[in-house]
Amino acid sequence: MHVPVPLKGVLSVPFRLFGIRPSRMNPNTCTICELMFTKVMKARKITIDATILFADLRGYTSLSQSQSSEAVSGLLDAFYDECAHAIWERDGLLNKTIGDAVMAIFNFPIGQGDHPRQAVLAAQEIQRRWNARRLGEELGLARAELGVGIGIHCGELSFGEFGRSHRDLTAIGTVVNLASRVQSAAAAGEILVTQAVYERAQAELAGSPPQQRELKGFEGPTLYAA
Repeated sequence: MHVPVPLKGVLSVPFRLFGIRPSRMNPNTCTICELMFTKVMKARKITIDATILFADLRGYTSLSQSQSSEAVSGLLDAFYDECAHAIWERDGLLNKTIGDAVMAIFNFPIGQGDHPRQAVLAAQEIQRRWNARRLGEELGLARAELGVGIGIHCGELSFGEFGRSHRDLTAIGTVVNLASRVQSAAAAGEILVTQAVYERAQAELAGSPPQQRELKGFEGPTLYAA
C-alpha cells in the first residue's frame, strides 16, 4: 500500500497541511497507512497471516557492565537504527523495542504476498548493516562477542490491543512465541528461520540444510540458516 504522494521536500508541504506526512510506523509510507489500524481499534483484535522477526544484540548485557553509559547507549541507538531502516526498506512494521532486542511484523498494515521472503531479506540487511558498522571493534570487542541473532517464523496470529489498565498494540500467539525462541537459539551473526518460512522463501534460502535445535516449550522444530 504505497501512496503516490511526496513525503519529503518542498512538494510535500501541501500534503502536510492536510495531515499527510511520513508514518511513525514506516517513514517510507504516509499516515494514510495508519488508517488500517481503525479496523483493529474497532475489533480490539484481528487474525492475520504474518511473519514475525526478532533480532537481539548479543553481548550487550556483559558490555554494559564494562563500558561507559554513553558508549552503551550509543551502541543501542545504532542497533535500533540499523534494524529500523532494514525493516522499513522491506515494508515491515517495527512493533517493539525490548531492551536489546526488536520485534517486527511483516504483512500488516502494508499487505505483502511474499512477507516471509521480505522478512528474510530484512534480516540479511540487518546483518549486513551491523557488520559494516564494526562498532564492536571500536570498543575492543571481536565480532563474535557483539553480533546480532535473528529468528523468523510465520503463520496466523492475533494482532490488536491487549490489556486493560495498560493497553498494548501488538501481536500475540504461538507464531510470536516460536519466533522469539528461534531468535534465542541463533548465535551472533546468525539468522534462523522455521520450516514454514523456508517453504515460502526458498529462493532466499537455497542450499540451507535443515537442522534441529532444542527450543524451550517446542519439540525440536526444523530450522534453517539464512
